[in-house]
Amino acid sequence: MLRRSRLAVLAFALAVSAAALGAERAKPEFLTSSDPARRDLPFSEAVRVGDLMFLSGQIGFDPATGKPVAGGIKAEARQALALIKDVLTRNGASMADVVKCTVFLVDIAEWPSFNEVYTEFF
Repeated sequence: MLRRSRLAVLAFALAVSAAALGAERAKPEFLTSSDPARRDLPFSEAVRVGDLMFLSGQIGFDPATGKPVAGGIKAEARQALALIKDVLTRNGASMADVVKCTVFLVDIAEWPSFNEVYTEFF
């Protein structure tokens, strides 16, 4: 059984300029992962609607093993944010386009350590 990740979920939504996305989209576009191991998950890694893109939550796991990365909250936060950055890049956006972040931590006492890593990305 996988140990419970200390960094439970990072969920991100971002606004992207219409020029970056091309023509206005009235219907949701479900964006799936190019990773075969993640392609069959029952959710999309992102959904684009008009000028907005909503990303699924990420945890600090190693895609090769499916287990949380070693090293505690900082390593897990760095990995989760790197995974989010990869999703954004694959879908024509960047961390600079993010307008809202929601972070869930299992232990709020780890907020200062998480925040150190967070400021590396934003």
